[in-house]
Amino acid sequence: MSLAENKPDRPVDVVGGNLRIRLAEAVAEVRAAQALRYRVFYEQMAASPTPEMRAARRDFDSFDDYCDHLLVFDEERGSGPEAVVGTYRVMRREGAARRGQFYTSDEYEISNLESYPGAVLELGRSCVDPTSRSGAAMQLLWRGIAEYVFYYDIHIMFGCASLPGTDPEQLKLPLSYLYHHHLAPPALRARAVPERHVAMDILPVEEVNIAEARQSLPPLVKGYLRLGGFVGDGAVVDHDFGTTDVCVVVKTDWVTEKYLRHYKREEGAAASGPGAAAAARRLRRSP
Repeated sequence: MSLAENKPDRPVDVVGGNLRIRLAEAVAEVRAAQALRYRVFYEQMAASPTPEMRAARRDFDSFDDYCDHLLVFDEERGSGPEAVVGTYRVMRREGAARRGQFYTSDEYEISNLESYPGAVLELGRSCVDPTSRSGAAMQLLWRGIAEYVFYYDIHIMFGCASLPGTDPEQLKLPLSYLYHHHLAPPALRARAVPERHVAMDILPVEEVNIAEARQSLPPLVKGYLRLGGFVGDGAVVDHDFGTTDVCVVVKTDWVTEKYLRHYKREEGAAASGPGAAAAARRLRRSP
């Protein structure tokens, strides 16, 4: 689907109730995203900050300057950086070229994804403030990703998604489930770099309890799978973040189809059904 015509002024700008999602537009807003990442990854979870990160109380790296930063603002908290309650870091092929690589390539061999025909998008550093995890903020982040995909006509998305913990044996059920039931087709299959590759098929397929395995997956991984996502071959243990990573790949035709069915249906109902005005406010693109 070509999106060259009738593009809005901003790639992402959507309001849902008291929440708004758009791209960071100032250095202070990027720093607010980094501060949120620090609170979630280093204070709430098991990541280990560098001395520089600990002093600044921000999670940052050399990729930030080459990415777009999706931000969810809680407008009840104000209109500045203090209102940032959710974030997602995204990088297109142009940004990776300027940086010299995609972040994912530190863990996975992704040459087939880098050279995929059409626009590609790397996703990462997703988190939501602990006080805003009712679901609305994460849903708005997904809406923001869909808007971004539409705006830039993205064909595939990929990135590292994390399972908590660094012992693959303790994660054998979800890892084996992902390998046996969601392994990417060869054309889209990333593979963990040899020196970090951890086999995912720890359990044979007949020993995988599917219901239990799905229950054990983190919400973000479940979200990718609901969009028809696949995983690459091999997990990677990230001791700095206290996680075990898998590479997720999503073809965006699934995203756009689900977006159209879900959001356009809601907008149609808002226009004609009871409570139309309130529903329209929940799903409006800001002027």
